Amino acid sequence: MTRAKVASIPEGVIDRVLKHDGRAPRYTSYPTAVQFSTDVGPAEYCDWLVALPQDKAVSLYVHVPFCTRLCWYCGCNTRVVNRPEPIGEYVRYLLREVELVARKLDGRRPASGLHLGGGTPNTLTVEELQAVFGALGREFAFTDDMEIAAELDPASLTKSWVDAAGALGLNRASLGVQTLDPKVQAAVNRNETFEQIDECVAALRSIRVRSLNLDLMYGLPHQTTQSVLDTIDAILAFRPERLALFGYAHVPWMKSHQKLIAESALPGPAERLEQALMAEEKLIGEGYVSIGLDHFALPHDELARAKADHRLRRNFQGYTTDSAGTLIGFGASAIGALPGGYVQNHTQELPWRQAIDRGEAPIARGVAISEDDRFRAEIIERLMCDFAVDLEAVCGRHQTRSPAELSGAIEKLQPFLDDRLVGIDGSYIQVLPAGRPLVRSISACFDTYFQPEALRHSRAV
Repeated sequence: MTRAKVASIPEGVIDRVLKHDGRAPRYTSYPTAVQFSTDVGPAEYCDWLVALPQDKAVSLYVHVPFCTRLCWYCGCNTRVVNRPEPIGEYVRYLLREVELVARKLDGRRPASGLHLGGGTPNTLTVEELQAVFGALGREFAFTDDMEIAAELDPASLTKSWVDAAGALGLNRASLGVQTLDPKVQAAVNRNETFEQIDECVAALRSIRVRSLNLDLMYGLPHQTTQSVLDTIDAILAFRPERLALFGYAHVPWMKSHQKLIAESALPGPAERLEQALMAEEKLIGEGYVSIGLDHFALPHDELARAKADHRLRRNFQGYTTDSAGTLIGFGASAIGALPGGYVQNHTQELPWRQAIDRGEAPIARGVAISEDDRFRAEIIERLMCDFAVDLEAVCGRHQTRSPAELSGAIEKLQPFLDDRLVGIDGSYIQVLPAGRPLVRSISACFDTYFQPEALRHSRAV
């Protein structure tokens, strides 16, 4: 594939960035999921639940691991189901899990956020969706300003489902678009039309969803810079409050269905980077604010306001405004984040159900968080969210820490400094504009667990 010459990308930037391309975590947590182990299980999780402060609101996550089609690029925990029985059985166990976890909590805790992810949450029937909300509402006190979000597949989304979700309080939604190029769609087994997206957007606008996100991708097979820009041109007609632009992560050793994608059709590193940079330039030119590594928002959206106020956070759903200190996950593979550490439910449904039948939390693995982890987590989160961090200020918030302890990390930054991708002024570290595509690799300099030679992560660029 020949890379077109694009005048608006400064000379030499692509070469400087690709010089440092490698594999790195996405840093939706620290420690990352690679560090999760069976050393943390149901007993530790229950102890952490019991220790939660009663007056602090929590966030809730519900994982729905079903889809009506298999998208070959997908890295999520999901499977294709076209019969209602497995989904109905799953929901019955999900309701039992909610009750089981709630019994470990002392009293009905306030909940300020609910995220439905997957898979495809709109594979649930209206009755199943109502049952899930009913169970959560009985066990948790939904706050008046609660953010309720769902990830939705336009190919199977119906107006009746949207109306029912709206009646339950849905106020933020994300539609998977990825690309509108028919050749690219065929290469990843995800065919949908602009008209389908249009109908879904209209349905969501009719229930007054306050923040609509559209997911896009670059780096897909047969994708070009022009096809990425053409998709953006088309979806800008909807003026979504948010856009996510994810780079396709080709990890067939982790997701076997990705072997259905012809590697020879994938754009190379230079083409991928060009697609991302040109898409970013296009969206900024259309009035969107660049949010971290791969998100964009209109200036009035809460995500853009959080960035401006340095309140932006990062969790397993990506960039977020969620300020809750606890995330409780439900469903197979769901991840929870608590002050004591991270936990993940059994990924496969059978052991997940068996644990619930035994009356225990269906936790398969996790990791306890040390004080050093919290210290480094703040540094990494600020780099990922703000592209900058003041080490002296972070040390001040972790009273026993000193910037001198980070001398090894600063040494690892030297190659990025030499290539004008990072700037260092005393204790202040800034990821320069040219280095932003490498923010995951730059953050990895502060990660004491990171093993660059291990084939555990997708490429940073």
